[in-house]
Amino acid sequence: MMDLVSVVVTTKNEEKHIENCLKSIKAQTYPNIEIIVVDNNSTDRTKEIAKKYTHLVFNKGPERSAQRNFGMIEVARGKYVMYVDADMILSPTLIEDCVLEMEKDDELVALYIPEIILGQGFWSKVRRFERRFYDGTVIDCVRFIKKEVFVKIGGFDLSMTGPEDWDLDKRIRQVGKVKLLKIKKNRINTFEKWELYDFIKKNGANPENYGSVVYHNESEFNLKRYLAKKAYYAKSFDVYINKWGKDDPDIKKQFGLWYRYFGVFIENGKWKRLVRHPLLTMGMYFLKFWVGVVYVLRKYKRIFLKLKN
Repeated sequence: MMDLVSVVVTTKNEEKHIENCLKSIKAQTYPNIEIIVVDNNSTDRTKEIAKKYTHLVFNKGPERSAQRNFGMIEVARGKYVMYVDADMILSPTLIEDCVLEMEKDDELVALYIPEIILGQGFWSKVRRFERRFYDGTVIDCVRFIKKEVFVKIGGFDLSMTGPEDWDLDKRIRQVGKVKLLKIKKNRINTFEKWELYDFIKKNGANPENYGSVVYHNESEFNLKRYLAKKAYYAKSFDVYINKWGKDDPDIKKQFGLWYRYFGVFIENGKWKRLVRHPLLTMGMYFLKFWVGVVYVLRKYKRIFLKLKN
């Protein structure tokens, strides 16, 4: 009997994306999967759509960390748990390859999974280009995990929203071995009946160029929305930094100017990508500049408010 894998999808008003996400889980080549949808008081058709694909549909809030913990600890019955956002699409062999990779090494407790940003526009291409540099680094977070390990460390820290992924990743690395899933080529015959093949290709990524990955359907890029999202997540940065200390090696990389703007893009020969794609590189640094501006403004605003009080 193959081990059960529990895939937990967190949602809030995701009627636009949830169906493709659940279709991709149902289309997995691995046969023993339970789908758990944990919704946060949606007012659209999210729950209605989800119930077409699984009877395990629940309501939980107030933030995604609580939703994930509920699904992955209290509901999940699998040996392995995987958390997925509603706007993500899993390539058809992903879970099968994750299980096979985990079974090769008893010391392995979790996997990073490469993430491909979808979108046809220039800025979506820039985001897709940038995201690949982060795979398996401290900017990334494990996504496929042994449930017993997730339970052992207590799941996501509910005191933060944004850096809770980094916090989880740090704690998992303290108790076991992790690695990046590296399946470079998908098995072409899996695409013959894959319903989402044309959708992925239409949205800027040819599935035949990638292996087992998660496609992130962020929709076409909007700078204002992108920076607002970054600003929202930055609200918990102080909680995260105070928890681990500003001298923690990972903290220094995640918030340090050198690694975030240069080191992660040049280590292990990755600098060659920058040279091959100068226009995308310039676009990436344009975005990173504005993210830096948002972070600095927020930081000095906080200092000003403290002084004022």
